[in-house]
Amino acid sequence: MSVTIQVDLLDALVKEARDNGLLESKRLGELLSNELRRARARKELGGMLEHVRSQPGEPMSMEDIQAEANAVREKRRPEGGR
Repeated sequence: MSVTIQVDLLDALVKEARDNGLLESKRLGELLSNELRRARARKELGGMLEHVRSQPGEPMSMEDIQAEANAVREKRRPEGGR
C-alpha cells in the first residue's frame, strides 16, 4: 500500500533531513515503525504501572526493601564465605 503525505517543514530542517537520507521512503518507514514500537511499549508500561499501583496495601519503605535485599544476599552467600 502506498500513501502520500505532505508536511510543511522549515527549509533548514528539510535540507538536513534530506542530507541524512531521512526523507527517503524506506527510512521514513523505519522511523514510523520505531516510533510505533516505542508507543506500544509506553502503553504496555503504563498498563503495568497502573496494575502495580492498584495493588492493596502500603508501599514498602526503603528500609524494608533494603532488608529484603540483604536477606536474599545472605541466603545466596556460601556458608562461611564473606
